[in-house]
Amino acid sequence: MDQPALTADERKSILKSLSETLRTSDSERVVLIGDVMLDRYHHGFANNLNNTAPVPVIKIMRTEENAGAAAHIAQSLTSLGISVDFHAAIGSDREGNVIIDKLSNLGVKTTGLKEIQNHSTMVKIRYFASRESLLDRPQILLQADIEDSHGIPEEISRSISANAVADIKGSSALVISDYDRGVINRDVAESLINEAKKHKVPIIMDPKLTGLDRCGGSTIVIFERRGLDLLRRRMGQETSRDAAMTLVQEYDWGAILVLGGNAGVTLYHSDGREVFTQTSVTNPRQQIGLHDAAASAIAFALGCGHDLVESSILASAACDCILASQDGQSILSREDLTLRIDEISWQMQISDR
Repeated sequence: MDQPALTADERKSILKSLSETLRTSDSERVVLIGDVMLDRYHHGFANNLNNTAPVPVIKIMRTEENAGAAAHIAQSLTSLGISVDFHAAIGSDREGNVIIDKLSNLGVKTTGLKEIQNHSTMVKIRYFASRESLLDRPQILLQADIEDSHGIPEEISRSISANAVADIKGSSALVISDYDRGVINRDVAESLINEAKKHKVPIIMDPKLTGLDRCGGSTIVIFERRGLDLLRRRMGQETSRDAAMTLVQEYDWGAILVLGGNAGVTLYHSDGREVFTQTSVTNPRQQIGLHDAAASAIAFALGCGHDLVESSILASAACDCILASQDGQSILSREDLTLRIDEISWQMQISDR
């Protein structure tokens, strides 16, 4: 049966509760498993076109590298003050070593990372550029992916899964970050989800659309708005709500969280509630890392005993932190998230006057 949306007073109460949790929680442990990659960002100016093809020539001024995908979630969880049991695979190459160094520098435990010999770590390369003296906000002009054509050996995937399953008992949440690169397959996902449900550990799943069959029984699944819209059209559904509720019932999910960037966040709950939270950011700067921020915030909130609706509001605030951040700066911190929650609460108080 459908439930009514949140009232303003209920939302204020939730914000107050979340703020208190952010200031006092200190004992969470999250199990995180998934695919990792190295994010490499090239920044520069695109002042000219190539003289043989109508494409921009980028003058690269600086390059930065960050641990991405599941490794990015691990950094945000650690920055939120959560102990992370992180399980993933990297290659025996420079890129894999950079990921380990980036994680170690932030205090993330890397003992759960399996190094695969003669395997290349996936690299996602993005080129940011603007027109010098004309545009002050860079845009992504190109993305290039480098990955090993042989994938992750099945025995490595099974070993990573077994280690993650062993860590689930006594944890506060399980996060599965599935980029469909080999760490998570159907058997692995089933064993993880079954173990988490056995110990009543909430399950946060961030899947590829091609991996929905690996998500059955999850507490909450994260989508982008365009992803849900694509599924809606494939399913022949009239509305996003219809598509979401069909998926929730088909896969036995507790909820779907739909990320809309500057269009806000929507939770479709299995009890029929639809809770929309608008963004508090008036001038969004970037959207890279929204999924990771949302997954981290939900793991924090559910692990501290908040329900799905409350967790969705914290996830929305986490997305706002990313939308307002500088390009490429997308690691969520407890300080920023607390300030954002307090800012949203203050805005609601002002609007009542």
